[in-house]
Amino acid sequence: MIRRRVLLGALLALLFSLGWWAGRSRATGTDLYPNLDLFVEVLHKVEDNYVDPVDPKPLIDGAVRGMLRGMDPYSQYLDGPAYENLQATTHGSYDGVGLEIGLRDNFPTVISPIEGGPAWSLGLRSGDIIIRIDGQSAAGLSLDQVATRLRGPEGTHVQVSVRREGDDREYEYSIERRVVVRKSVPYAFMAEPKIGYLRLANFSESSGSEVRQALTRLQADGATRLVMDLRSNPGGLLDQAVDVAERFIKPNTLIVYTRGRVKGQDARYYASEQNPQLDWPIVVLVDRGSASAAEIVAGALQDLDRALLVGENTFGKGSVQSVFPLRGRAAALKLTTARYYTPSGRSIHKLANDHQDAEADDDSDDSGAPAPGAQSDSAKASRPAFRTTAGRTVYGGGGILPDVVIESDSLPPLTREVESRGLAFRFANRWVNTHPQSKPIDTIGESLWREFTTFLAGEKVTLDPERVAAERPLLDRALRRELARRIGGDAAAVRVALEGDPVYERALQILSHARTPREVFAAATTSAGATRSR
Repeated sequence: MIRRRVLLGALLALLFSLGWWAGRSRATGTDLYPNLDLFVEVLHKVEDNYVDPVDPKPLIDGAVRGMLRGMDPYSQYLDGPAYENLQATTHGSYDGVGLEIGLRDNFPTVISPIEGGPAWSLGLRSGDIIIRIDGQSAAGLSLDQVATRLRGPEGTHVQVSVRREGDDREYEYSIERRVVVRKSVPYAFMAEPKIGYLRLANFSESSGSEVRQALTRLQADGATRLVMDLRSNPGGLLDQAVDVAERFIKPNTLIVYTRGRVKGQDARYYASEQNPQLDWPIVVLVDRGSASAAEIVAGALQDLDRALLVGENTFGKGSVQSVFPLRGRAAALKLTTARYYTPSGRSIHKLANDHQDAEADDDSDDSGAPAPGAQSDSAKASRPAFRTTAGRTVYGGGGILPDVVIESDSLPPLTREVESRGLAFRFANRWVNTHPQSKPIDTIGESLWREFTTFLAGEKVTLDPERVAAERPLLDRALRRELARRIGGDAAAVRVALEGDPVYERALQILSHARTPREVFAAATTSAGATRSR
């Protein structure tokens, strides 16, 4: 029995190696067919001579996966379940935990949790490195393998272990799978008089129409300026990115173009909206979780001087994947077929060996962060420069560098523990269940605060009095946010979460000084450190 397992393992290794080698080589037609003959010959000999009957399907599937493993992380063989997962994602709902995943350094890494989903509710965040799923190492898993392990029937649980940059601890989450609905615009509201806030969480089939409807509502409410929040937006459909961008751009303006090795992959996408919103000053918020289609929109609006970008360097996924259904199988090949370029001609794709990774900034302390309004010189040093329509300098490669760079604040230890363990979430659930007639809470009274700290102590949280006093404003906000979610929904929760958000606050400062789209760029300088006019 041991000998049989060894032989079968050796055969699988051979097939994987052959597939990997075929994918790595730039073989000509003359080289390709003899190697295919070798593959077929090996397969036939295994079928005819191996000591046990062999099902050829897993052998062939393994060889195909091995072939694609030598390419980029986004080229994948999608078997039946993985193909169904992809189709469900683009259609807007599926059963799972609600995580958008990329691959970094051989581990699945959270690009962003889907708002309102199970993982988001428990406190998983952009940049979390998944090291185990249900106790099994996640190292080396492909994206479709990760999706298959995380998704499952509603009501079942999956155990996810994560590690965070700059933190030696591991965090364990038991996540209950639910129906995850991917609404592109989960909320849009008036942030201040004349300033609308629109949250765009992803790019699925309805993104363009959802943005159009949200803009109509905001305009009816008196909006004349806009904050569009693309933070932790993992991207999605290219055509929907074009549909969103053209809402703010003159007709017949180039938004994005693609280049691939195959002639048919070269394409240029122009704005076709006949009644775009051209009069509003716009600030777009981005961070290291803004990827793919989100970067197309942000890059186009920046290149065309239509919006000011505020926040952190984006993720850097500038490649296009095409899905090829395979004949006679409920499976498909997802293959990187092109890279996209912004109107100025810049590629924002971060190569695998590019160490200018936005996530590398996690190790920096607050003293090393660039001042609000400044662009990091180190981030620009080795990147190619391009010019916007108005002649401003922007940078390609390694994601999009915002016009105004503001690094995210790291949470202090006590608040980080409370958030990572989902303790505010759990307490809010219990409290609202025992106070069914609750109304929105603007301030946390002393009685409620004592209940919360007693709950934390019962969860073995060390409550040093000085640290509790120092972090009370953050803990207070976390508790109010979760209570608001239970009482008023996600829109109410996000209003609380945005309090004290330095990126959001800076956007409001800038827009309070801008009356026209062009003035937003000057206001970025004049509003630094200023108090907003209300």
